Amino acid sequence: MDELNARDVEILTGPNYGTFVTMNADGSPHATITWVDAADGNVLINTAQGRVKDRNVRANRRVAVAVLPDGDAYDWISVIGTVIDIETGDRAERHIDALSHRYDGHGYSYTPGQVREILTIRPDRVIRYKT
Repeated sequence: MDELNARDVEILTGPNYGTFVTMNADGSPHATITWVDAADGNVLINTAQGRVKDRNVRANRRVAVAVLPDGDAYDWISVIGTVIDIETGDRAERHIDALSHRYDGHGYSYTPGQVREILTIRPDRVIRYKT
């Protein structure tokens, strides 16, 4: 297990997009650009039940997240980790709304019937690069 440092948390809690990688059933990687967050030493990804990343995580909890602050290819972190919790309910709804304010400047536009969830990722390895 590895730990996030203060700069990692700053990157993960800023308005920086991440690339979230899960594994498809056939063993091929699935990468999506997503909003990211951090809390209690873990990386957080908010998604909706039924999406490919949700289905993949339920089958294989090993994932990776890479984040480039301000899109700078010479400054990034990569977290290889394990999803240790999948939380739905009010907290997941409040979390996606907070992320929407951070990234878009306004509240989240909810889709009726959609179930939001927070994927909590324990960092197993953190790789940092800055020139």
